[in-house]
Amino acid sequence: MDPIALFLELLERRAAAEPSADVPVALATADPAGVPSVRMVLLKGVDTRGFVFFTNYGSRKAQELDGNPRAALCFFWPSLVTQVRVEGPVARLAADESDAYFGTRPRDSQLAAWASRQSAPINSRDELLARYEEASRRFASGPVPRPPFWGGYLLDPHRIEFWEGDAARLHQRTLYARRGAGWETEVLQP
Repeated sequence: MDPIALFLELLERRAAAEPSADVPVALATADPAGVPSVRMVLLKGVDTRGFVFFTNYGSRKAQELDGNPRAALCFFWPSLVTQVRVEGPVARLAADESDAYFGTRPRDSQLAAWASRQSAPINSRDELLARYEEASRRFASGPVPRPPFWGGYLLDPHRIEFWEGDAARLHQRTLYARRGAGWETEVLQP
């Protein structure tokens, strides 16, 4: 079976069991020296090309991806007793794709993208709120354009592992590894 199709089926089951528009996922990156870091992001798309998320290009995650363009994702859905791990190279999305998604965000979120220099130190929350108000005034008369320092990334999956929990800890694990245009499958021990 195609692991992307399997993931999309699981995503539908998850939506039925855990109704929320947001799909949180742990994103692990590493700097060029190999020092890892992990944080939660929101999955904003998945198709045959891979998995999409968005961020400020000045953020720590973006800087790490620029220096070491490989990442890992880990989804965990307790209601399904299932996790999915994804690994592969990452690249920035084309500007038109980032523009299209940015246009769907609520206006407050668009303004917040202009106000925040994500991951940079700030003197106080009041300073952030002032930057937000300045962005609100700046774009008061029309749509909010996507900031040039904000956009999407696509993780091209080279490995996808599906893990299904078992009460006896005899978990079911299936690994899909990309080989050319196809996938090789291995069943792994728990």
